[in-house]
Amino acid sequence: MRLLVLGGTGFVGGATVAEALRRDWSVTVFNRGLHGAVPPGVHRLRGDRAAPDGLAALAGGEWDLAVDTWDSAPRVVRDAARALVGSVGHYAYISSGSVYAMPVPAQVGEEAPTVEASADAVDGDYAQCKAGGELAATEVFGERALLVRAGLILGPGEDIGRLPWWLQRVARGGDVLAPGPADLPVQYIDVRDLVAWTLDRAAEGVGGAFNVISHPGHTTMGELLDTVVAVTGSGARLRWTDPAPILAAGVVPWNDLPIWVPEGHEFRWLQERGVRKAYAAGLTCRPVADTVADTWRWLRAVGSVPPRAGRPARVTVGLDPEREGALLAA
Repeated sequence: MRLLVLGGTGFVGGATVAEALRRDWSVTVFNRGLHGAVPPGVHRLRGDRAAPDGLAALAGGEWDLAVDTWDSAPRVVRDAARALVGSVGHYAYISSGSVYAMPVPAQVGEEAPTVEASADAVDGDYAQCKAGGELAATEVFGERALLVRAGLILGPGEDIGRLPWWLQRVARGGDVLAPGPADLPVQYIDVRDLVAWTLDRAAEGVGGAFNVISHPGHTTMGELLDTVVAVTGSGARLRWTDPAPILAAGVVPWNDLPIWVPEGHEFRWLQERGVRKAYAAGLTCRPVADTVADTWRWLRAVGSVPPRAGRPARVTVGLDPEREGALLAA
């Protein structure tokens, strides 16, 4: 199988390259060549896809499928898709569950309306850009476009830093503010499960939109943080705290306390998406213990969370130690 990865050095792109190599596929990456290295055996084409004539290096190539992780201007997805429509068999666009229009119901399915967006847009917020990217991919490739609406992505290589923040915080030891309740269901996808499913379905020629994320409650906040304590071996003490005083103190779920979104919060749907379609199409998700242990092993090897392949982080995650201390004291 001949794979083209547009990008290929970031979190999801890098995991896609690694999985394709594990399968002994022929892998080409296309990027500016400014950030990150590619593994031996990977062919690298250089170009700035957002610049005039920036796609020239793709001319003359032929691939069975392409994977695109772009999350900025939708017009860039449109232009790349147009350049590749005659030389790529299937186009997988890594999108996001953020594309759904508010208010989003629990167990939202792929048929739900998405935010207003345009395939020709040159800017927009994250949801608009991903929704516009979906429109662009579908406009050009039609049924040959696979739209992968990922949820919370964790695992080795994570460049947002949500699970790494918890690992580093717990590794420091002491009393740790644990946002309750401990049995709060958590929904996420390990990056390796995400890319394996994407390559499987793209190779089969599957098109359309899928919520690619675990079942709601694949783990809980309690199981997740207990696993973090066990894996780091820090002896940290989890101080489980009800959501009310945490929210009253102005702590922002998802960002200040990564991964956590309490029941009743306006963004709780982020961890309650419908996944029947993806599971029916072969999605499997590894245990949380594997994700946590492998992320800790990777984090210790690299030392810190890497930058996002030349682009600024979308969010800054983690609770300031002084604010945590004040909440623990209260």
